[in-house]
Amino acid sequence: MQNNPKFYTDLQRHESSLRELLNNDNLFTPVPSDWHVILVEVSEQSKETHNEFYNDLNLATTGSIISVLNTIKAIDNTIKVPYFFRGNGAAFLIPEMALQQVNEALQNYALHVFKVFKFVLKIGDVKMEEVYKLGATFRVSKLKLNKYLTTPVVLGNGIIAAKKLSRAKTQNESHINEQKPFVNLNGMECRWKEVFPNEHEKKVLCLLVVCEDESLQVEVFTKIMDEIDYIFGNLKERSPISTIKLKLDNSFIKMRKEMYARLGKFDRGYLVQNWLITYFGKFYFKYFVGGKNYLNRVSQLSDTIILDGTINTVFSGTDKQVKNLKLLLDTMESDRKITYGIHETYASIMSCYIEDRDENHIHFVDGTEGGYMSAALHIKSKRDKSNTYFRK
Repeated sequence: MQNNPKFYTDLQRHESSLRELLNNDNLFTPVPSDWHVILVEVSEQSKETHNEFYNDLNLATTGSIISVLNTIKAIDNTIKVPYFFRGNGAAFLIPEMALQQVNEALQNYALHVFKVFKFVLKIGDVKMEEVYKLGATFRVSKLKLNKYLTTPVVLGNGIIAAKKLSRAKTQNESHINEQKPFVNLNGMECRWKEVFPNEHEKKVLCLLVVCEDESLQVEVFTKIMDEIDYIFGNLKERSPISTIKLKLDNSFIKMRKEMYARLGKFDRGYLVQNWLITYFGKFYFKYFVGGKNYLNRVSQLSDTIILDGTINTVFSGTDKQVKNLKLLLDTMESDRKITYGIHETYASIMSCYIEDRDENHIHFVDGTEGGYMSAALHIKSKRDKSNTYFRK
């Protein structure tokens, strides 16, 4: 399986339930040892922590994904690569033949992000062969969540191991290339208002679950996802993105932010053209069949569940439902099977990659007030307390 740039492209897409997929080991395939794990983390220079700050962080992460996907498409548009969104960071699996171009694209994007947002983009590159030498596994499958959206599902600690290796390799390196500022962010859009849950008493929840014992991952992930299905409903029922709550934001402030995020400069033509498109889009979505169909697809093409060796998911629910879920999570954590972080907030935010407005678009979902990043900080605080306790 070496030197196979279409390893992920050729993987069979499974239409079973997530439970059935997780419990069938034959449906997972080890990632080839000559592929690479690319890790991206957006670290802020500013210490301000308000909603606009978090929105910018989210948009900067989305741009890293778009930059990589556009680079791969330019090399060979038949090659597909798995990627994982995490609010202030992302991870990719990249074939050897595309590695140089992807790294160059991300280094250029790092300069762009620093100029536009004043964020530093940290980039790690670890060959799968090195991950396997640490004893970690990295097995991937494809799950069809609905008619439009297929997502990678990973078992094993491959990304956790890659993070340990990448910190050692990139600690003193600069990833900002002043000589090559060109970036390809075609398809980047950021035009939705904050998306509120479809019921007043519900809130938006960002949940991260880490299970570092690979032998327990199938059991743990199955049990937690079963419990989420039971308490909050299926993926569609618990989605924080509902068609009736999707509202376009055609303010010049919103358009200006997207313009700088995508172009890195002021462009009057871009600003006016896209303001007009967004303004009339409100009527298109409300009165035209094509617009209504697009809105329905947005909710189905929203990336609200990511299994990359950990659980990362955004959903909506009531305080009572959250309390019921925490009974299970707290028990599993006290049994040292997992560490989890949860962030509860009032709405979702979305940034988008639009290749076309039929079926080729993906919407990256996070919570307001920090979202996934706040959930990750919740985990970090637990681990810091645990380490302090065991040092005493």
